[in-house]
Amino acid sequence: MTPADAALLIVDDNEDNRYTLTRRLKREGYTNLTTANDGKQALELLKAQKFDLMLLDIMMPEMDGYQVLEHLKADPELRHVPVIMISAVGEVESVVRCIELGAEDYLPKPFDPTLLRARVGASLEKKSLRDEVQAWGKQLEARVQEQVAQLDRLGRLKGFFSPQLAESIVSGGGEDLLKTHRREVVVVFLDLRGFTAFTDTCEPEEVMSVLGEYHKVMGQLIMAHEGTLERFAGDGLMIFFNDPIKLENPTANAVKMSLAMQENFAPLRAAWKKRGFELDLGIGIAQGYATLGAIGFEGRWDYACIGSVTNLAARLCSDAKGGQILTNQKTLSRIEDAVETAPLGEVTLKGIAQPVPVFNITAYKP
Repeated sequence: MTPADAALLIVDDNEDNRYTLTRRLKREGYTNLTTANDGKQALELLKAQKFDLMLLDIMMPEMDGYQVLEHLKADPELRHVPVIMISAVGEVESVVRCIELGAEDYLPKPFDPTLLRARVGASLEKKSLRDEVQAWGKQLEARVQEQVAQLDRLGRLKGFFSPQLAESIVSGGGEDLLKTHRREVVVVFLDLRGFTAFTDTCEPEEVMSVLGEYHKVMGQLIMAHEGTLERFAGDGLMIFFNDPIKLENPTANAVKMSLAMQENFAPLRAAWKKRGFELDLGIGIAQGYATLGAIGFEGRWDYACIGSVTNLAARLCSDAKGGQILTNQKTLSRIEDAVETAPLGEVTLKGIAQPVPVFNITAYKP
């Protein structure tokens, strides 16, 4: 803010002081100067027009500087006007009180030109910065409101996707992604071994505690690997990759997530074993085409993945022993050069007519 742009209000009951201040400020280039001879007049002027800075005397009749400050700071429209107190040399303690009441700075009498220039300039500079920050705040508030409205319009996406996917969908205005469509996906099922026996012998509070620990660890890994969580079913989770946002290598994402899940499950398994809970994790992975889209009714929607690929992944998961990640030959062919596996031969899976060549994925190659 340049001196010529600044609007200053000088408040002093002494005419000589008002004259001295206005004269010296004009020499510094301040031309928009208004004077008031008491506190009451100052408040009336502040309400009638906009000022960038007020120079306020402390000792005045009827309404002194303290009272003016108290009125100023109590008024939401005026409280942001910076104030420099004018005080005699012997009134330093009074100035401290004014600073505590919200004054920006002070000027001792008689006025020193260098000090006057510095303190007025510094106060105006701070006001400019505050105004700029306030403007940014308003812009940010408007932008946040716009984004909140956008998120509300697509609120049903929140329960389906990881933060990365949700952000991509929202930024792309992609409500159309919820419409029924067909796409090749990678489906991952995971399930706790021994969970049924565990629930039969443990208190409900213990069951909920174990599920909470399990879901927290697995949920973080799903989000980290850009998976879409279709549903929870107690200890079972179904995740798919490559929808609604296409991934460069969805099979790699699914396998890396599954390996990370087994690795991160180990501490949970050990902790639960100390508490007498015998639980382990089995995972199944399958790749293939599925029909996807929102199903349900207004107020309660799910994002579903339907097709034989989901059934195959579920059956592989059911057949997996604790610590295993089972997949079929077709899925493995997409990534076999990048992983280490152990072939388990042809396995007859429930609900699938022909035996399936099954492989246990043990590691991801460097």
